[in-house]
Amino acid sequence: MKKLVVLFILFFFTNSFVQRENAYTTGEWFKMRIHYGLVTAGYATLEIKEATKNNQKVHHVVGKGWTTGMTKLFFKVNDNYESYFDKETGKPYQYVRKIDEGGYTKNQEGFFNQSNNTVLVKDYKHKTESTVTVPEDVQDIVSSFYYLRNHPKIDKLKPNESIAIDMFFDGETTKFKLKFLGREDISTKFGKVSCMIFRPLVQAGRVFKEEESLTVWISDDDNKIPIRVKASLAVGSIKADIEAFKGLKNSFKIKVN
Repeated sequence: MKKLVVLFILFFFTNSFVQRENAYTTGEWFKMRIHYGLVTAGYATLEIKEATKNNQKVHHVVGKGWTTGMTKLFFKVNDNYESYFDKETGKPYQYVRKIDEGGYTKNQEGFFNQSNNTVLVKDYKHKTESTVTVPEDVQDIVSSFYYLRNHPKIDKLKPNESIAIDMFFDGETTKFKLKFLGREDISTKFGKVSCMIFRPLVQAGRVFKEEESLTVWISDDDNKIPIRVKASLAVGSIKADIEAFKGLKNSFKIKVN
């Protein structure tokens, strides 16, 4: 159960839900409820704020994840992920990762130099600094979500086709792919929502497995916000469902029949 809770909170911030251009704006906020069967294991939120970097207005996204109820009693999670990225290009300037997962902690910031393709990583817990070379157009853990939301290929994908990006996480770059599976209508607390279905795939390595047993449903409208995330297990499954939202750029579509 501990690993499952961390999986969902980590997945919420390390994987992306693809959308087309102009899918979001300042003030967007949504909340996901993470549950195993009828038990609520935790919540995760993402909010777009505005900040100033390099004398220009940028998006400042704050993501939080935490366990609750009985889950919190035996495995407390309190995660904070942030990203500052350009409003026009989507390129990140800075990320923040401050987490506590059952006593496993990290307190880091990364500063992107897009002109020479490097990231200065400051580790406040271990009081170290390091500069890592990265590919051009690399994204951080949170900016990936928003970068892919504006990807021009989203409406052209056919089943089994993928979109790939380079994502910097935990001191290294990993190749992240999002495979499009098709479309499906699913029931939510708000009503029936038409969704696009994706399967996240990541490069094998120290952080991720080659394929995660995860499926993602995003609303098939101009917002394309995450509606459901599901991990198939040997016995049963764990899910995250949208719990609340506000400040969407576009109308949220509910299917009547």
